[in-house]
Amino acid sequence: MSPIEQQDASFVQTLPSLGLGRAQTNDGNKVSESVDLKRSTSEGKTARADEVPLSEKFGNRSPLPERTRREKIVSNVQFAALCWSMVILGWSDATIGPLLPRLREVYDISFMVVSLLFVMTCCGFISGALANIWLIERFHFGTILVAGAAIQIVTFSVQASAPPFAAFAVVNLLNGFGGALQDALANGFVGSLKYNSKTKMGVLHAAYGFLISGLGAFGSPLVATQFAQMERWSFHYLVSLGLAFLNTLTMVLVFRFKSQEVCLREGGEPVGMVTGGNGKGKFRQIMTNRSVQLLAFFILLYVGVEVTIGGWIVTYIIEIRKGGPSSGYISSGFFGGLTLGRVVLLPVNKLVGERRVLFIYAALAFGLDFVIWFVPSLVGNAVVVSIIGLLLGPMYPIAVNQASCILPPWILTGSIGWIAGFGQAGSALLPFLTGAIADRHGIQSLHPLCVFPPYPLALGCDDGGHGRIVLVNTQQAIHERQ
Repeated sequence: MSPIEQQDASFVQTLPSLGLGRAQTNDGNKVSESVDLKRSTSEGKTARADEVPLSEKFGNRSPLPERTRREKIVSNVQFAALCWSMVILGWSDATIGPLLPRLREVYDISFMVVSLLFVMTCCGFISGALANIWLIERFHFGTILVAGAAIQIVTFSVQASAPPFAAFAVVNLLNGFGGALQDALANGFVGSLKYNSKTKMGVLHAAYGFLISGLGAFGSPLVATQFAQMERWSFHYLVSLGLAFLNTLTMVLVFRFKSQEVCLREGGEPVGMVTGGNGKGKFRQIMTNRSVQLLAFFILLYVGVEVTIGGWIVTYIIEIRKGGPSSGYISSGFFGGLTLGRVVLLPVNKLVGERRVLFIYAALAFGLDFVIWFVPSLVGNAVVVSIIGLLLGPMYPIAVNQASCILPPWILTGSIGWIAGFGQAGSALLPFLTGAIADRHGIQSLHPLCVFPPYPLALGCDDGGHGRIVLVNTQQAIHERQ
């Protein structure tokens, strides 16, 4: 038996102790596993110390073979392409904040009505998250990615023409659907990686807020703020249209409508094809898995708080703190902090522990939001908003990272897709509630909605009192399951 076969046999033997089902032969309802053996370990090469494979996550310390130079290049190109798709998602989410005051002025609508933009996006995200589970079983990974990117082209094409508000809002449904597909697949793909997966997950979500080019959720408010002061405000969506077209072209050239397994192999990732689940369909397994739904709710609250602050803080600063038209730059400060937090705080997360550090970040964000609420300082509020973004930044990558450690391998990609897609609906749900309440009680109601969710976010780490913790380090998770 080759070293790889011995390693995979060891992994299969650990499945029962991890609560992942029976590790037996490929008979009907039981687990079977076939592994890509195209690369031999006979050369004696081992992976670098910072490349942590899946085998190590489950307690098997046998290193995987070092990848060839070409495989590393392909893997990096694939990862960069997925980061670009997250840039477009961040750009889209952060656009609306600086444009909200102008939209209310142009269409002469209330807070409640303008919040329908968030409702349409929410419906699109939930539909996309559900559709992804069905689509991934029938179409190739690359095909779905291209479709999701192309759908956003339709959205921005319509919105660039400044149509009646009803049409402007309805096409946000398509934007949410396409964004959910890309978000789900990007998270599922990176979560399936064996090398540097935690670092790459942090960078992937940092790309949502910012990239070297200055785009994403950091750059979008900078551009949207300028267009919001122009007569042709809707031309901002021509910029979005160009970026969406470039995103679609990138997905076509990089992934070429291929399956996820083929793309992973091209990047030198050892692909283990695991099936199982006691005969249940994957959709049913995902929907009935307690940890999956808990993590999805965690991300729902997190993204809701994130986008509510990033979107409505501009209106709050203008109306309550009497800021000028340039207040849209404060939104960029928030998303800039969000981005830095996902990269700069990686060593802190490792040192303190991912579960414990979540409580610390939540408590600090809780206290700082009171500063914005009660301290009437325009500059002080802008600085504190950026710090809150810094603290909230690491929460999303930590949650998705840990999902890859605790979920059964055969539903991992679909589960991460559902968690990411359903969670992204929070970017519409909580902002809509904020707008609906602000329509009746004023925009100062923003802070009660943003102060309290961080604690449910942190408490979402506990798996319902069943003696298992969801967001823990891998070795602890293995120990508790045994």
